Order: sequence, then C-alpha cells, then structure tokens
Amino acid sequence: MTTTCTALPRTYLCRYFCIRKEMLPERVYLLCTITFFAVFLSCQAADNLVNGNSSSATESNNFTVDCLNLRMGQYRCPEPEIDPQTQQPKGCTDENKAKVLCTLAEGLVCNGSNVNTFYRDAPCKYTNGKSFEVALLLSIFLGTFGVDRFYLGYPAIGLVKLCTLGFLFLGQLVDIILIATQVVGPADGSHYIINYFGQGITVLRTDNETYKVPREDW
Repeated sequence: MTTTCTALPRTYLCRYFCIRKEMLPERVYLLCTITFFAVFLSCQAADNLVNGNSSSATESNNFTVDCLNLRMGQYRCPEPEIDPQTQQPKGCTDENKAKVLCTLAEGLVCNGSNVNTFYRDAPCKYTNGKSFEVALLLSIFLGTFGVDRFYLGYPAIGLVKLCTLGFLFLGQLVDIILIATQVVGPADGSHYIINYFGQGITVLRTDNETYKVPREDW
C-alpha cells in the first residue's frame, strides 16, 4: 500500500513526510500520516468551537427593546412602495395607515421575537377611486348639470344643480372653488387620488381636544 504526495494536503508537515518516504519504513510512514490527519481534524474542531463561541457572544451582546416604543435613531424605515392606481403606499387602509417594514439599529433586537426587523404604521391617505383632476374638470365643464356632485357621491345636490342650472351658474362657480381647494371631497370621507409626489392640501382643524404645546421661545 502506497500513499502519494498529491493525495495529501499541501502543508509543510505533509511535504516533510513525502520527501522522506524512502527514508522511513512503510508502516512508520502510514502511522505518521494518520497522526497528521488526526491533528488536522482536531484543529478544525477547535476552530469551529471558537467560531461558535464568538457567534454566541455576539448574539448575547444584542439589546432587546420594545419595538412599539422606539426613539428616533433606533430604527430606519425605507420609503414606502407607492401603488400606481391609488398614488398611496401599498396596503393603505381606511384608517389612513399602511404597514412598512423597518430595520432596527445595529445591536438591537425586538423584545420577544429577537429579530431586528418589524412592521410600523406609516401615515397615508385612503382613496376610493375618486380622482382630483377628474372632479375638477367635471366641475368646470359640466358643473352646471351637477355632474361633479354626482361623481363625488352627492346625488341630492347634483339633482338640485341639474334642475337649477347650477344655481344659475353661481353654484357651479362655488363648487369649482371648493373642489380646487379640496374643501369638498368624496362623500365617503376618502381622499382624492393625487400624484403622491405632487402638490396636495392638508386641512388643519381644531376642536375642544386641541391644545398648544408650550415652548420656551413663546
């Protein structure tokens, strides 16, 4: 039984044995080869153990946080994916919220799941198929007949405008202004479909629960 040098790993120890093969008896040479492989396997096992301990130590250094109550800088949320039909983030519900997959900062994991990703509610504007451009064009060209109000879901006002020729054109002019300023929207409470990166109007309202946050420079 012979063992060639090409059948062994190219290490200094192996080359040492192969060079001196003719100088050693066959049994001594095989014994040295087996010893070499035993040492090699032991080193591999030791390396795997060290790497496993390092991985465990890295995992143990992670801090668990409540992903529902995070501070700025502890997470990052990418830009939401926009639905081309609604021009709003995909998955936008009638509560004006959409789920976005966010990532925690390095060294942080969510409490309970032990992962560094979580879903967070992002604000959006729920739409129900009513386009702002269409509503405005209908109000300008066919508002006399109440078509704009029918389109937005106000059949009673649309019928009155149809019978009175848009309140003698005065009601048509008022509706053009109200729709252009987005004061009048769809009857179901949804928002207009407007380009997500375009210009929009946000109406701010106050009620009995509205209060001003005190500031030092006020």
